[in-house]
Amino acid sequence: MNKAVSKQIEVQIMGQSYLLACPPGGESALLDAVERVDTAMCRIRDAGKVKARDRIAVLASLNLAFELSQRESDSFQASSFGGDAAPVSDTENHNDPVVQARVDDLIRRLDNTLGVDGQLL
Repeated sequence: MNKAVSKQIEVQIMGQSYLLACPPGGESALLDAVERVDTAMCRIRDAGKVKARDRIAVLASLNLAFELSQRESDSFQASSFGGDAAPVSDTENHNDPVVQARVDDLIRRLDNTLGVDGQLL
């Protein structure tokens, strides 16, 4: 059997280099994902509320998972009711005060939960 060979791509996320495995033909999708993660992490860092890289990564992951969950829920609701849901672009989400308020609330709740030491467990 002939397995497709992954290639490695070096990327930057929040100024740090990572070497990632990438399946053939997946470069564009991987680079898009890297850009989304980098943007999410930089936004949290630039807000100045969180300094530790690991906490920034957790918050960014939760934000991205929440956005994905919302999109899947919206898509499911639209298809369940026979409606045509227009996709919401990232720029619309990032400028939406409701989304920003949710993100700010999530950051506040995580900061309270994680406490001073910033450890998850």
